[in-house]
Amino acid sequence: MPPPAPPVPTAAAGPAGQPADPPLTARQAERRRRILRAATGLAARGGYEAVQMREVAEGAQVALGTLYRYFPSKVHLLVAVMLEQLQGLQEQVRRHPPAERDAASRVAETLTRAFHALQREPLLAEAMVRALSFADRSVSAEVDRVSSATGQLILDALGQSGPPTESQRAAVRVIEHTWHSALVSWLSGRASIAEVRADLHTAARLLTLP
Repeated sequence: MPPPAPPVPTAAAGPAGQPADPPLTARQAERRRRILRAATGLAARGGYEAVQMREVAEGAQVALGTLYRYFPSKVHLLVAVMLEQLQGLQEQVRRHPPAERDAASRVAETLTRAFHALQREPLLAEAMVRALSFADRSVSAEVDRVSSATGQLILDALGQSGPPTESQRAAVRVIEHTWHSALVSWLSGRASIAEVRADLHTAARLLTLP
């Protein structure tokens, strides 16, 4: 997956109903970016097992204790990497909106495009998905942010000017679950990209229902 645009030097906004984290200073934001870059590189080369906190700290040129203050565990770290990747995809969709005529096709093609990006870095994709699977309640806020980013990616692809209807919100949740399940199936070798694309198109048609 191509590296996302550098994030604004603030902490990620909290999920709905939860307060946002306090803003980061420019120095803290740069340190966090270095940590995420180091973790992304290790995961892209060796998958989940290759992401060792000591090696991440060395690659990011931070003390191990500093790393743990930013990310209490490898799961927290890789879920944050997943969020960063999704934010990069959001920026791409906003710069280059899908051109399909109907909403369902725009959403399905956007998520298929995301799959092709993940296909270029399968070990990184595997590491991020394993982290999401291992996440417990201590990582719930970070997982909620990943879910919100996935939903926003779908809404951006939808491309309508007004807010989504309740039925569209429900469809987005189903599409999000389908995307995650299809990603797991593809990574485990149980589904091809063609099957993933067909599943996404089927789920995206829920957006056309009244």
